[in-house]
Amino acid sequence: MELKIARSELSKAPNNISLNDIEKEVAKTGQRIFYFDRENQHKDLIALIEHFQKKNMSAYLRTVKYGLDENEFMYEVHILWVNYSLFKL
Repeated sequence: MELKIARSELSKAPNNISLNDIEKEVAKTGQRIFYFDRENQHKDLIALIEHFQKKNMSAYLRTVKYGLDENEFMYEVHILWVNYSLFKL
């Protein structure tokens, strides 16, 4: 699965990131927030969330509006890996 990272400038094209690269980034620190471009399909982002939830990770998706125009938005995905073995119940 290839997704487009949010643009750093409106005039530039978005860069791509693979699911494998996202997993590596999350594995480094245990959590990560990604910002994805509006050109991504919403269903692809839902599939990304479900992928990490199947791996017993918490993953959240929200839309971030940064202007008044309906096309001025990006997607924020927060992925958090919690090691439940650290908690004693």
